[in-house]
Amino acid sequence: MTRSSSIALENRGQTGARLSSPSAGRNRDVIAAALARVLPQGSRVLEIASGTGEHALACVTGRADLHWQPSDPDAVSRASIDDWARDGAGRIGPALDLDTQQSGWWQAVPLPLSAVFCANMIHIAPWKAAEGLAEGAAALLEEGGLLILYGPFLEGADTAPSNLDFDASLKARDPRWGVRAREDVEALAARYGFSLLQRLEMPANNLVLVFAKGTP
Repeated sequence: MTRSSSIALENRGQTGARLSSPSAGRNRDVIAAALARVLPQGSRVLEIASGTGEHALACVTGRADLHWQPSDPDAVSRASIDDWARDGAGRIGPALDLDTQQSGWWQAVPLPLSAVFCANMIHIAPWKAAEGLAEGAAALLEEGGLLILYGPFLEGADTAPSNLDFDASLKARDPRWGVRAREDVEALAARYGFSLLQRLEMPANNLVLVFAKGTP
């Protein structure tokens, strides 16, 4: 359903269980820096579709006060995540088997949480995965909790040509996939009680969208 799809498209194996994704290698440090600016002190973060686990390690390395709870529905990915987590000084929990298309997936997540983070998943999965992500984040987070998304988005006439090309490529692979319209993502978040707090521009025409639960 989720990042196991993107792993199949782009990952390269390393020794042991640890995998390395070229895209994660390019974006992990800028994502970690962006999250370091928006996450409150001492945050406990659930990452959905953690993929290789490289983002988790980069984030806790950049902010020693964070506790990271990774997850992925793919067993090979979870093994890779746990391998990378050995370098995380105990601040990365064992990877959970979570699939946001499954009803009640959030019931297996330990609380409390400060934020739910998801990178590069909602465009390489059916829209149902995004709906489940928003529903679960609303169930898990208290007032003021953050839902943070990273990836490409369509922004009407302002959409980068590379994102339009990527959207066409994804839909050719699977018609249920595609770069999501930012307005659709914001409307979905609003349906579950989240309002847009920040829009951060990132390299390669990606964005970080930070939503907060509750009234803005």
